[in-house]
Amino acid sequence: MTLTLGPILHSADIDPGETHVIRHAYVREHEDSGLPGIHADSTDAEILRYTSQQSARPRIFPTVAPRTWIVFIREGGNRARLWSVLKNNGEISNDGKLRTFDLVVSEQLADLKNRLVIGWKSPRTWRINATTAAGYPVFEIADAEPVPFPGFDRLALGYVELQAVMREHRYSSWHTALASVTGVYLITDTHDGRQYVGKADGAESILQRWRSYAANGHGGNIELRKLNPATFRFSLLRVFDPTTPTRQIDIAESHFKDALDTRKHGLNRN
Repeated sequence: MTLTLGPILHSADIDPGETHVIRHAYVREHEDSGLPGIHADSTDAEILRYTSQQSARPRIFPTVAPRTWIVFIREGGNRARLWSVLKNNGEISNDGKLRTFDLVVSEQLADLKNRLVIGWKSPRTWRINATTAAGYPVFEIADAEPVPFPGFDRLALGYVELQAVMREHRYSSWHTALASVTGVYLITDTHDGRQYVGKADGAESILQRWRSYAANGHGGNIELRKLNPATFRFSLLRVFDPTTPTRQIDIAESHFKDALDTRKHGLNRN
């Protein structure tokens, strides 16, 4: 059975009915408009700017542009490689010839950027509805480049980053490192600056503890249940060997709660 794009969209919570799919081709300049195109050396910023400008003619581009745009780059024959998923925040200018949209890069399918290759069935068509693209075959999902572990004292992960670390094989060295230690960690709500000091001890490693946060956002903590985990940042305060007595980790945790005053002005309640 051939894998198609549809299940991948579903897994990323992308509604095909609210999405269109674009396939860019490399061209230095468009003959009809004289506008510059993109090429193999174009930066992400240049491709984003290029995508944000669309024709004002309804026959070329829909009058009501969808909220989600999935952008692929043509790479020979009928192959198209994923560049990014974009969120459309609306039209910001229209001079009668060109419409410019406020587009921002989404985290959806970010782990498949430059890895996912689909077959593009309509070589002369550059834009299609995602309901049609959902049936397009997946030709390839390339192995991801491994990401080296930066060190315990350099970790500072947003919530989406934490989920990626726990989910993706390219972070396997991170899994090994985080599974090898217990310790005291810090969660900062970047929305208002409040902090939570927590610990992983005994048989529970930092990897196991952070996996619970990646799964539900709160890890079972009552105060964190009330908050949006999208604004959380995770870091480590101190790591210990797994054989370290629990009492020693408790003392370290209590010290950091006092030092950061997280009981009175943060998110710790004990």
